[in-house]
Amino acid sequence: MELLTTIFYFLIVIGILVFIHEFGHFIAARASKMRAEVFSFGIGPRLLGYNKINGFSFGKLDEKIELENHTDYRICAFPIGGFVKIAGMIDESMDKEFINKQPQPWEYRAKPIWQRMIVITAGVIMNVLLAFFIFYFITLFKGKTTYDTSTVGFVSKKSLAYESGIRSNDVIKNINGTNINTWDEIISSVHIDYLGEPLEIIINRSGKDTVIIIPKEKTISLTEQSFGLSPGYIQTVIADVLPDRPASATGIKSGDIIISFNDEEIKSVQQLNELIRANANTKSKLVWNRDGTIMESPVTPGSDSAIGVLLSEKYTGPEKIISYNVFTAVPKTFKDLYYYGGEIFVKSVVKIIKGDIPFKKAIGGPVKIAKASAQSAEGGFLSFINFVALLSMSLAIINILPFPALDGGHFVMLMLEAIFRKPIPYKVQITLQYAGFIILLAFMLFVIYNDIISLN
Repeated sequence: MELLTTIFYFLIVIGILVFIHEFGHFIAARASKMRAEVFSFGIGPRLLGYNKINGFSFGKLDEKIELENHTDYRICAFPIGGFVKIAGMIDESMDKEFINKQPQPWEYRAKPIWQRMIVITAGVIMNVLLAFFIFYFITLFKGKTTYDTSTVGFVSKKSLAYESGIRSNDVIKNINGTNINTWDEIISSVHIDYLGEPLEIIINRSGKDTVIIIPKEKTISLTEQSFGLSPGYIQTVIADVLPDRPASATGIKSGDIIISFNDEEIKSVQQLNELIRANANTKSKLVWNRDGTIMESPVTPGSDSAIGVLLSEKYTGPEKIISYNVFTAVPKTFKDLYYYGGEIFVKSVVKIIKGDIPFKKAIGGPVKIAKASAQSAEGGFLSFINFVALLSMSLAIINILPFPALDGGHFVMLMLEAIFRKPIPYKVQITLQYAGFIILLAFMLFVIYNDIISLN
């Protein structure tokens, strides 16, 4: 069931991104009076499709069919991309039949360079617009809420933070020269801004400042779970109780707040999960709060190291809440686009090149995207669409890179044509397209392999 859910959300995410990107090319081509012969979701052999000439059909389209100004909307075998085939263009379809014929008014090659530039960049523009509107929607309706604390609530004993000397109730004041005031600043500093770099963390413990140094080799593949910190003021709440599991016999209900497990105060979901795993098949005491009434019951975690509850966290400490209107949300959205779509991407690429972040850890393919899609969906609608926006920006940046077979590669050839006032020879275009496609395919196979072995 979990596998089916993961595949379902992956297809939704890929479907949205592919449709938006290819629709950009499609609508720009149509607006420029070019013929868009194919609009495909997926690559490889045609599974099924529809066009106005012969209607709905399965399998390969009869080569004798003349679509004229109509488009064949199709689904292909491999749902890891898509394409729009525009008449008179050297693209991933590798169609070369038109080369020895006179250019026709509806062909890509017959249009002015500026129109072709719009068509070739329209997919990237649509991906950026999708990200913009999602960020704008989230900003407008959710605003920005930050945990106004830098006090540590829980430190996992199996984590890098605990190994480095950070303890519960420590106050994090500074990371790598940046003053820290909120929990969001801790997360962004450790997991984004300084990922793969050595960390110098200044903490205050019982009124005394202490410097903690974490070397570079230990931060390379850091995640929130492996770092092991949770903020103060966190309550662990029962989201659901599964039937016929150990917890169902205790009387605990959805909405109850866990106070302690085996007389250890619970300060985070991660802490409770670790205690449950450590006490598998052992009778333990569970204490919780229900609307002000303290309740307790013995519970014995099963051999699967679980008691049968779904958990969530509730923050009860001070917060900073910023609300936005239809006007003030615009600059905030542009700032998010720049930060998540530009700054973080460029920093990550630089760190990969420098070796600060292992290539295998930094690059994710269909398997990792599928897993992340399902995880983001578990966080609710806003979490899911935020993930779609981040992925859309990544897709836009990757596609605009000046590499053959990508939109950026086509754009470079158009720029060269504009500079030298003549098109790049078709043989050169075809050679570059083949080479780029083979390299991208090999890269994709490597990424998929890396995804699979990283699951072990």
